[in-house]
Amino acid sequence: MFNPDNILVIDVEATCWEKTVPKGQQNEIIEIGICVLDTTTYERVACDSLIVKPLSEVGEFCTQLTTLTQADVDQGISLKQACEILQTRYLSDECRWASYGAYDRKQFEKECLNKGVKYPFYPEHINVKQLFADTLKLKKPVGMASALKKLDFPLEGTHHRGIDDAWNIAKILVWLLNQ
Repeated sequence: MFNPDNILVIDVEATCWEKTVPKGQQNEIIEIGICVLDTTTYERVACDSLIVKPLSEVGEFCTQLTTLTQADVDQGISLKQACEILQTRYLSDECRWASYGAYDRKQFEKECLNKGVKYPFYPEHINVKQLFADTLKLKKPVGMASALKKLDFPLEGTHHRGIDDAWNIAKILVWLLNQ
């Protein structure tokens, strides 16, 4: 099922605050949503959620947005363990990968660098947000939920849960690959 011809669609959720980041806290990955897209059939063949334990706290705003609580992430794995799973189970260092915008790629790059963790991804990244805007000749890129609406696709699952967003982003990517 997992081979280098697949595209891994990744969506991360991170610690977040409504206003300014509190002193001593930082944006850290708390969920890595994964959807495996088979490029021969254009089917979404697997999805997964890796819950990551951050050093920062998950506050009320973050829980309202993602549904993830401090108790949820306290049961999570380290970023290092998550990156190892991405590489061993999903061949992330051999597959092209995609996310909706550049945030996920930049967050991984920054956090891996800061924590001394090997960056888990193949260099080729597909920015689905920009590809969608370019394909539809939009004046400016739109969010994932707006893209789904433009395509008349329902949003499946819970918005701002990595596993569900990765699944929905993969649906947008399939549409784009068929254009």
